[in-house]
Amino acid sequence: MDIVLLFPGQGSQKPGMGRDLAEKFAAARAVFEAADRALGVPLTMLCFDGPEADLTATQNAQPALLAHGAAAWAVVRERLAPRVRAAAGHSLGEFTAYHAAGTFSLAEALKIVRRRGELMAESGARTPGAMAAILGLDEMGVEGACAEAAKSTGGVCVPANYNTPEQLVISGDVAAVEQAMANAKARGAKRALRLNVSGAFHSPLMASAGEGLRAALAAAGAKAPAFPVYSNVSAEPVRDAATALKLLCDQLTSPVRWTKEVQRLAADFPGALFVELGPGNVLVNLVKRIAPGTETATCGTAADVEQLLQRVSG
Repeated sequence: MDIVLLFPGQGSQKPGMGRDLAEKFAAARAVFEAADRALGVPLTMLCFDGPEADLTATQNAQPALLAHGAAAWAVVRERLAPRVRAAAGHSLGEFTAYHAAGTFSLAEALKIVRRRGELMAESGARTPGAMAAILGLDEMGVEGACAEAAKSTGGVCVPANYNTPEQLVISGDVAAVEQAMANAKARGAKRALRLNVSGAFHSPLMASAGEGLRAALAAAGAKAPAFPVYSNVSAEPVRDAATALKLLCDQLTSPVRWTKEVQRLAADFPGALFVELGPGNVLVNLVKRIAPGTETATCGTAADVEQLLQRVSG
């Protein structure tokens, strides 16, 4: 059985994440302990106990999600690694995917994403923006709603996440995003919902974070991934470190093309089991909508681990 690894992004974090993994598996516990040492902050306590408001802050959520994904991978790596053909992650999750592929060590990956979160928060404070989910309108309709809003307001408004063919997220200046929401409804969208975020992620308004992220990545000593990691920016497999570093920087201001990414993975690895490592099941649910019939599994809790290992052994 071929396996594709998936790692979630911001929004999947929740207090209690990873606790039972660390209680049951020494390998997971070691990852959380290493995370606390690498960052010099009690990340484990934040993951296990919250408070939720602190955990949700982008500079905390990003390393917390990476730590949980890395802990789950550490537990199942020996059994799954021979079967893994590729990996992908949604936004922040792409960094976890590269850690799983050996491009970054755990300490390097944690420091990079902690810095990424700080830079994104700073950029959001410097240039306030907004994001909104648009449901029930196709890609062309959402792109048109954004273009109209940008033209009428003179602001920035772009698609930020292509999550499924009819679930997209837009990002940009507050007035432009609000106008695009109205435009989308006029074009037939079922819902348009403002998101509780601290900035206009995956839009040109994040450009000021680019220099700092490039510096953090350059200092990490990246290696070629052991298996291809599919890029949010291009939806193509990445097999060398230089391309990985460039696309991870580009990702700050580019949309997450998750729909195309999953379509490409499903085409490249027909019959593969798509395994989401980390809290929740957001990505496998998206996979089911993008590529119906794809086999999926989650790996975020001790019970998930047991079920997954039984499944791949069968």
